[in-house]
Amino acid sequence: MSEDLKISKRKPTYPISKKLDTYLSKYRRNIDLPIFYSDLLRFQGSVVVYDKDDVDTLWVRVYYNGFEREEIDISLKQVYSNLISDGGTSILKYLSVDAIDFCTFGNSKPFRIKVRNILNDNFTYFYVKTADASRVYGLELEQMLSPYQINFLVCKDTLIEEHIAGIPGDEFIKNMLPDCSSSEKAQIAKEFVKFNERCLIRLLGDMRSYNYVIVPTHDFDHVVFKIRAIDFDQQSYEGNLKIYRPQFFKENFKMVELVREKIQHESIDQYKIEERSIVAKRMISYRSRLKALLNCMEADEISIPKHIEILKEDIYNYTMDLNFRKSKNMGEVLKYALDFVKRNYEDVNLNRFS
Repeated sequence: MSEDLKISKRKPTYPISKKLDTYLSKYRRNIDLPIFYSDLLRFQGSVVVYDKDDVDTLWVRVYYNGFEREEIDISLKQVYSNLISDGGTSILKYLSVDAIDFCTFGNSKPFRIKVRNILNDNFTYFYVKTADASRVYGLELEQMLSPYQINFLVCKDTLIEEHIAGIPGDEFIKNMLPDCSSSEKAQIAKEFVKFNERCLIRLLGDMRSYNYVIVPTHDFDHVVFKIRAIDFDQQSYEGNLKIYRPQFFKENFKMVELVREKIQHESIDQYKIEERSIVAKRMISYRSRLKALLNCMEADEISIPKHIEILKEDIYNYTMDLNFRKSKNMGEVLKYALDFVKRNYEDVNLNRFS
């Protein structure tokens, strides 16, 4: 924690390959859309969006000329129907697009769409982004290897993502963590250990505090906290192994301190083993789908040679598994990382019965 990790300044956007496109079609992630990311870029102007404390959120609310806005609203309501419902048109008359916001921060530069049900004022969000292969692989791996379901659609160069509800990690650490009880802090520390391990296993990078959310759930007489990734831009791209471990980012220093204060070393090892075992079980459950995805990754370009060479050597030094030195691309590095976790889980289980 003595120095901050350096992320590549501008990760390139990798296009969706034909093989990945076929995979997405098979698993119903691919769909014809009535509007694309490039269409939303034709806004006429914008105003800054501030939070309740009058702090710049780094989002701007965009507006379009009247005729174009009408067409855009109809198309976005149809996108909502495809993402959330059955794709039918019967619900469109009950929907209103209340806001279209554009984020100028980060690689993805997404549009955030607020859709409201006019009958009861319930609303939700979804995002329109450039379809980057790295992000698509990250979303699919999240679906298969994390405890959470995630919904997204792809059409050509456009990605539609559902909103992931939760308290932004940086906001939680600053404003809510200090008021948590001792038992709540211990539970959050445990979840951070598991989250840290999960990111390392599936090579999800750059999990600084503003790239994940804290999800509190009331359970009888206490609150259960979970940690969930919300940004998948840095899936299997960077070369430095530490970038795939949230504990090494200065933005997570308070969480690391919490682990040191609340969790004994033996318990840390226990929670890591628990998370590896859970991920291994998910890999077995998604065996054919995961194999198909990894085949796409192995045939794809999602990083640069320098990063691949550094990462496979780092993981070899971490595991002493020669498969990593043989890896030719990031897809193979990830495949062998997941194989390593599953193989160790299966070996332990076999030893129990021998």
